[in-house]
Amino acid sequence: MRKLQVQGVHHITIMGADRQTSIDFWEGVLGMPFIFDQPNLDNEGEGHLYFDPGDGRLITIFTNEARKPDPRRTPTDTGCVHHLAFAVSHATFNQAVARLDERGIAHSGPKDRGFMDSIYFKDPLGLLIELACYRFEPPRGVSHAEVMIEAHRIRVDRGDHHIDQVHLADAIEMIVARSQQSLSDERAAANPY
Repeated sequence: MRKLQVQGVHHITIMGADRQTSIDFWEGVLGMPFIFDQPNLDNEGEGHLYFDPGDGRLITIFTNEARKPDPRRTPTDTGCVHHLAFAVSHATFNQAVARLDERGIAHSGPKDRGFMDSIYFKDPLGLLIELACYRFEPPRGVSHAEVMIEAHRIRVDRGDHHIDQVHLADAIEMIVARSQQSLSDERAAANPY
């Protein structure tokens, strides 16, 4: 028996309401360029809109002019999607409250997640959206996930409750020590003062 090894998210498709609500939210609020539009090939009564969330992958929306937006929270039963999280820069995250407030969009306010900052709000169809901003930059050639797994190991070894910035900083230091060469024989912390 062998795995079917995945290599990333290809796209996420959401059941939308009308076409304009989708365009206004995904491009007009979240800034995702509207890049592709065609019929839903499995249901000719629906449209299929494609948006670029910023990494070249896709968020797609099935639309139907007969469906109206319903802002009630989408189901969170077992097997349902709880929320979608999108990466934003630190600069954008710092503007999120003001920019949501100017549109009258209710939100959670900033949430401290230790390794990232988050803010939550609903789309016009009740789907919970998270804007997330990492509190660290991984070393060159290393993914956020690689730093996170190292920070997790450090946190567990220390018996700490959750990953926080000290674990991230120590993980980055360990990764750099392993992956980057130095002419020094001794690479331990030093105090030149």
